[in-house]
Amino acid sequence: MTNNKMTHASAVREGLAEEMRRDPLVWALGEDLSTAHGGTSADQYRGLIDEFGEKRIVNTPISENTIMGAAVGAAVAGTRPVADLRMADFAMCAVDELVNQAAKIRYMFGGQARVPLVVRQAIGVRKGGAAQHSQSTEAWYIHTPGLVVVAPATAADAKGLMKSAIRADDPVVYMEHKDLWMAEGEVSEDPEELVEIGKASIMKSGSDLTLVSWSKMALLSLEAAKILEVDNISVEVINLRSLWPWDKDLVYKSVSKTGRLLVAQESVQVAGFGAEISADVTENLNDQLKTHVRRIGAPRTPVPYAETMENEYRVTTERIIEKVKELMS
Repeated sequence: MTNNKMTHASAVREGLAEEMRRDPLVWALGEDLSTAHGGTSADQYRGLIDEFGEKRIVNTPISENTIMGAAVGAAVAGTRPVADLRMADFAMCAVDELVNQAAKIRYMFGGQARVPLVVRQAIGVRKGGAAQHSQSTEAWYIHTPGLVVVAPATAADAKGLMKSAIRADDPVVYMEHKDLWMAEGEVSEDPEELVEIGKASIMKSGSDLTLVSWSKMALLSLEAAKILEVDNISVEVINLRSLWPWDKDLVYKSVSKTGRLLVAQESVQVAGFGAEISADVTENLNDQLKTHVRRIGAPRTPVPYAETMENEYRVTTERIIEKVKELMS
């Protein structure tokens, strides 16, 4: 099989279409999915209603709890819905259906019922998005037993994780970065090529420091690692891809080799997932660390609207480089 260069949005659309062709129980619901622009400015559903019809590409009211409630019921009844909640911020309206219902049904019914559901949520700071359109809320769902959480960084990740999420028998929160929708990358044509949930990837090998991240931050971490080569600092970049479960084995192996760990996240640093990774590695690999584990994230403030303040809020390549150099000193 060959690879094609395509955007993240196109890769996810292709993955969804392949799964809908493979399994007639797969369908999608959300706001304006069948409109001329395919649901969003990134054309994420363009053409799908023409192939699959309005019973499988379903337009819903502007009501996130309605979308989630319908999707949870349909999943328990035996179908495999992909519920698009647009922004992660908007998903707050559907937290009860996702956290109190979907996440707990399998446990509460002793395994007699499953919830094979994918919940798409767009995360990340996008220029001018401000406080209600820019949040990265992955830690909320990682903290919830019963939920699987994934966050692709590359176009290949985006397609492969969507396909794996659809095939999973548990609810999967699929967190995609708005700034990556139009980013391009190589994607396999093979309809059976999946990205295994729970398996990270090494984007760049290194020997001095392990840099763990996900989503857009993984790409910035890779950029930082390449720049740091000029200073003879060898950074190993791990793209987690799956946040729960996360690939402890790969992270442990890397940190055991380098002796240093930096976790980079775009979300608010306080109580973020980076804190969990940092604590876990410190507890289990303390005798192999050459220095304290560090993390970098956003300040505990709403995302600003003004461009100058937004730039101060952002975790950038330059700030990652600065933090790496602190660890190496």
